[in-house]
Amino acid sequence: MFELLKQEQTARRGVFRTVHGDFQTPCFMNVATAGAIKGALSARDLEAVGCQVMLCNTYHLHVRPGDEIVRQMGGLQGFTGWRGPTLTDSGGFQVFSLSQLRKIREEGVTFRSHVDGRRIFMGPEESMRIQSHLGSTIAMAFDECVENPAPYEYAKKSCERTTRWLKRCKTEMAKLNAEEGTINPHQLLFGINQGCTFPDLRTAHMDEIAQLDMDGYAIGGLAVGEPTEVMYDIIEHVEPHMPKEKIRYLMGVGTPQNIVEAAARGIDLFDCVMPSRNARHATVFTMHGIMHLTNQCFAVDPRPIEPGCQCPTCRNFSRAYIRHLFKAGEQLAGRLAVQHNLWFYNNLMQQIRDNLDAGTFSQFRAAHSDQLGRLYEGD
Repeated sequence: MFELLKQEQTARRGVFRTVHGDFQTPCFMNVATAGAIKGALSARDLEAVGCQVMLCNTYHLHVRPGDEIVRQMGGLQGFTGWRGPTLTDSGGFQVFSLSQLRKIREEGVTFRSHVDGRRIFMGPEESMRIQSHLGSTIAMAFDECVENPAPYEYAKKSCERTTRWLKRCKTEMAKLNAEEGTINPHQLLFGINQGCTFPDLRTAHMDEIAQLDMDGYAIGGLAVGEPTEVMYDIIEHVEPHMPKEKIRYLMGVGTPQNIVEAAARGIDLFDCVMPSRNARHATVFTMHGIMHLTNQCFAVDPRPIEPGCQCPTCRNFSRAYIRHLFKAGEQLAGRLAVQHNLWFYNNLMQQIRDNLDAGTFSQFRAAHSDQLGRLYEGD
């Protein structure tokens, strides 16, 4: 599965081999929550922006159209037309976000659908069954994502519960993969490290779940409101305890600067809704910083969003035109901005990989990390 090709200090260059094809790491997964990128991008569009892995949401697809329907349509690949690797989250984060509608107990979580209010029960076995129906390449274990800050004792008990749930997920996944008619009998399972912002809980939990020999390991429960430096500190504490031979995934992160910094700290895999969400609100990313396309300075700017960018948007449209579309409320505005941002993220990952290959990642990080986080106001 994961092959570590090269390392520059703690930054890693690798390849992850799956039944649905290989992908190169570090890698950013494009988030297609309900089977499509918000902003009207299809599977064909994902190919055009250099996507390697599509991520879909277990909870949302279970609620609508229903995981049984996706299974009947041949799983995510048959349903969406995306032929490459896919990852499905467990539904745990959505349960976290529905804090006013949920009740957590050892068996699992009971909560109400945000769509129609119906009661839903989801535990480790239910999450694995839904993800098996979706037929994703990689399934995530069902965990509890605890809000930050949280009381130490609750966070500790939550880690213990997450470990017990992980063991149940592993047992259920093995059973489902062996069943006749399973969409993807080679489905992989990643475990998730939790522990809020308590370094001792994080490292102890990582040591414990590392013994379970999962197909990969994720750091969850970050990028939920804690300061960026706290997130980096937690990664630095956990990384030495993560198995070197297994792929490492930082869930829900983040900005381009976050990604460069987390890759420098040994992370291989990322996802975030930020590039598509921000784009739909006229905020785009460039190597020169963050750009708000509705600013007056772009009203008669004939240049593409980023000169030299090879995304479908920058090859064909100007800043002035895209600004006009946003101001006019045209749906095309969001689509063009989303195309650029996703291409930018995927190309940023390619630049990181190229510099790791060349042994120049440290110089790339020094030259670009701070700039990626700044506001670009025109020139």
